[in-house]
Amino acid sequence: MVQLHRASRLHYDFRLEIDGVLKSWAVPKGPSLDPALKRLAVHVEDHPLEYAAFEGRIPEGSYGAGEVIVWDTGTYSLLEGTSARAAFERGALKFALHGRKLHGGFALVKMRAREGTEDAWLLIKESDAQADPRWLASEHPASVLTGRTLDDVAREGRRHA
Repeated sequence: MVQLHRASRLHYDFRLEIDGVLKSWAVPKGPSLDPALKRLAVHVEDHPLEYAAFEGRIPEGSYGAGEVIVWDTGTYSLLEGTSARAAFERGALKFALHGRKLHGGFALVKMRAREGTEDAWLLIKESDAQADPRWLASEHPASVLTGRTLDDVAREGRRHA
């Protein structure tokens, strides 16, 4: 699943369920369907599975304060190997997404660590029938669960404040 999150900076939280938790990466520019683009994906803390359906506003003063929507949801299947945990630990996951917005093969590849880049990965779209260099994540701003945008969530939060 992918959440669109407007915190200190707008980013997409890309999450894969592995061994009962959501392994998570912050993708500042969002996922791409263009195989020529490699998107920075910074590995962040694991999240519980229950977080997969969270939409709303994280209160000021809390970690990640800001608006969140469920931008995409679906399932994935490994394209290589039989253990997502082993692939994650190796730093090379190849998988097919079966989402409402994202489809087809992708790879998450851990970058060689240099100072300040210990958690840096790349999210790369595979060249397959679902690749589309013209597709932009920013042109699809609504939640797949509720149809709301981040601005809708922000307005709702101000009404209840």
